[in-house]
Amino acid sequence: MSTKCQGCHEGAALNLPFSMAFQPIVDITTGSIFGHEALVRGAEGQGAGSVLTQVDESNRYAFDQQCRVKAIELAAKLYDPADTAKLSINFMPNAVYEPRACIRLTLATAMKTGFPLNRIIFEFTETEKLDTAHILNILRTYREMGFQTAIDDFGAGHSGLGLLTHFQPDIVKLDMDLIRGIDKDPVRRKIVKHTLDMLADLNIVPLCEGVETGGELAALRDLGVSLVQGYLLSKPLFEALALPPTDEMLSSIAA
Repeated sequence: MSTKCQGCHEGAALNLPFSMAFQPIVDITTGSIFGHEALVRGAEGQGAGSVLTQVDESNRYAFDQQCRVKAIELAAKLYDPADTAKLSINFMPNAVYEPRACIRLTLATAMKTGFPLNRIIFEFTETEKLDTAHILNILRTYREMGFQTAIDDFGAGHSGLGLLTHFQPDIVKLDMDLIRGIDKDPVRRKIVKHTLDMLADLNIVPLCEGVETGGELAALRDLGVSLVQGYLLSKPLFEALALPPTDEMLSSIAA
């Protein structure tokens, strides 16, 4: 095991206070909460930028590890014992050197808290050009271990379609730029429709993020989308979980 992976495994010291907010992923066909995405925040609820601007090469590995720990520990405290909702955790591909070595702290935390592995989703965003072979190795390893996988911001990254030719994740999150104003933009609607058809053919679940208006929600519902995420349904809640929307709420905002 490399020195850096050993540091990840041991949860290297991180002098960077932070916590998590949780934003619900809603199944609008049932009105239930499919899962919650854990989003980094400052220790007192400050925006993500207050934390992420302090992450660099020297602490990226430890930060990625501790984000996983914090998300799982908080979720284990907040989730009702009977809750079956997923927990979606963002990870930094460049902070993972050898997937099986760098996952040990995550596994230990899940075991300690009793949080089931099959309810954890690992998602990543292509914020920078990445080694495709490295990403594929991580995703395949995580799936073998029982985790679910997701590609975030699909349609805005460097090689989303290229990755799908080699690996089909459980979930693909369509970038909010494709969703913005979809009810008034026939071009966006056609692009999303064909993307949804492609994902269905590949047995991948689509998730549309960044939904902010009732018109957008109605358009997505008309296209057959089930899973949505966005400020319309709930903003991220600091160290708290949103309640499922009522049928009346869903009907009124998508009217």
